[in-house]
Parts: sequence; structure tokens; C-alpha cells
Amino acid sequence: MAQAAVQATDLEGEVVGREREVELLLAALHAGAHIVLEGPPGTGKSTLLRAVAAREHVPFIFVEGNAELTPSRLVGHFDPAQVLSRGYVPEVYVDGPLIEAMRTGGLLYIEELNRVPEETLNVLLTSMSEGEVHVPRLGSVRAAPGFKFVAAMNPYDSVGTARISGAIYDRTCRIAMGYQSPDAEDAIAQLRAPQVPEQWRAKVVELIRSSRNHPDVRVGSSVRGVIDMIKLAGTLADGRGVPVDDWHLGLDAATVALSGRVRLHESSTRTPEEIVRELYIGVFGQPPKDDDDSGEA
Repeated sequence: MAQAAVQATDLEGEVVGREREVELLLAALHAGAHIVLEGPPGTGKSTLLRAVAAREHVPFIFVEGNAELTPSRLVGHFDPAQVLSRGYVPEVYVDGPLIEAMRTGGLLYIEELNRVPEETLNVLLTSMSEGEVHVPRLGSVRAAPGFKFVAAMNPYDSVGTARISGAIYDRTCRIAMGYQSPDAEDAIAQLRAPQVPEQWRAKVVELIRSSRNHPDVRVGSSVRGVIDMIKLAGTLADGRGVPVDDWHLGLDAATVALSGRVRLHESSTRTPEEIVRELYIGVFGQPPKDDDDSGEA
């Protein structure tokens, strides 16, 4: 446990606002557990695991979870051309990501676990519970020391997903990852977006966070919305020759950056653009009046 605490401290400069999650993840890995990271998109699940794998000096094998991830794509296959000339020998077997991770003692990371077909998940169950996988004509492949399975999933996404069976949860430890604090999201924006006035950037963070609490919004924007809005505003400011904190410019940047990220309830009768404008006015105020409206002489 002390070793995990030291490594958690080492990762503070690489992962922002995730001290507790880093500690829990390291403790689970060191205890020999397989792990499911649950949270909305853009909360740093992949960033966290990549940083941990790099710090631990273990191979990191990334797999995108989707309906096309069949057992053969996950496990591997014999090269058909080589089989014709050499037969089913181990030398012509092409390792899939699961076998690669097991042979190298690496971290197998599957994103969007709840999009993976059930028959593929069953293969993972065997590797987790038995530490080996039986491949027809190849034989059994034992996992090398250090092999771990880590999955990530967005529990709020219901399109194209399936319910994860209790057998998966029974063989894994679960770490929930919500959105970071305002200060952490501001720090991420400073690291990954161009420099802008501090007060304006703070309002952008406030705007993105407000999208998560609107009654018409099912899922709001992550900190990625902050980064993209700041980048868009900088580009628009250069093109228009106006300050980056211009009200109308900011609204355009917010609309482009956020309208595709906010997911509305099916019962909502409003458009994402309307919601973004409402949220923008709530943070940045009403549009400034023209100078001609200042009054009569």
C-alpha cells in the first residue's frame, strides 16, 4: 500500500485532479485485480490508465470496444496464407490484443466495454478467472505475471450498448470517475488550450459545467468542450480581428464546441443551439447594446 501511495504522488503532474482515483487504481492493480472504470466521456479514464502504464513500465494494449469486436479479433487468428504452406503451427499464429497482453504481462484496456458483444465478453471472463485462454489448434496460453484487464464504460450512454453481465462485475473492481472540480478543469484548460484572459477562461469553465445541470440536458459537456471552445475562439478572433472575449465571437465558439456534445432528453422540444445560447447568456450576460442605443443628445 505504501508503494502505491508513492506512485500516486509521482503521477500528480501527469493526471490533473485525480489524486484519489490514481491511488485507488494503483492499489487495485497492485492487489492483482481487474478493473472497470465508469464515468461520462471526457473524464480522463484513458489518460489516467496510460499514465499509470507508463509509470509502471508495462505494455499498454488499447482496444476500441464496439459491435465488431469478435472473439477472433480479440484473441487472434492463424495466418491463412501461412497455414496453406506450413500448417497450423504456433509460428503462423497472429496474436490478437488479448493474447499479446497475456504473453507480455501488459495492461489490456478496452474502451466502451458495454458495446462489446456478449460472446467476446465470455472470452474475457476466462482470461480473468483462470489466467489462461484456450485457442483451438494452438493450445492454452497462460498469462504472464502482471497481466491485467482494465475496461472503461460510459454508463449514461444507451445507444448501441448492452447491459454488462454480473459475471463481469463479479471478477472486477469498479472505480467511478465523475467530472473534476472547477479548479482542476481550469488547470486542464491551461495545459491543453491556448492562453486567454484568466477571467474569460473561468467563465468558459463555468459555462461547460452549467451544461451538466440544465433540465433539458441528459448528458452535458466534458472539459473537452472547454478546450475546443477556447481554441475556436482564438481562431475566430484572429480571423475577425476582434478580442477573444468578444461576446458574439464567444457565442459562436460555444455553439460549435457544445451543440454536438450536449445530449438532450428525448422529451425535450428544444434544439441544442437554443440550450447553448441560454447557458451562454446565463454565464456571459445579455449581448452588449450598440453604441447608438446610448441615448439621444
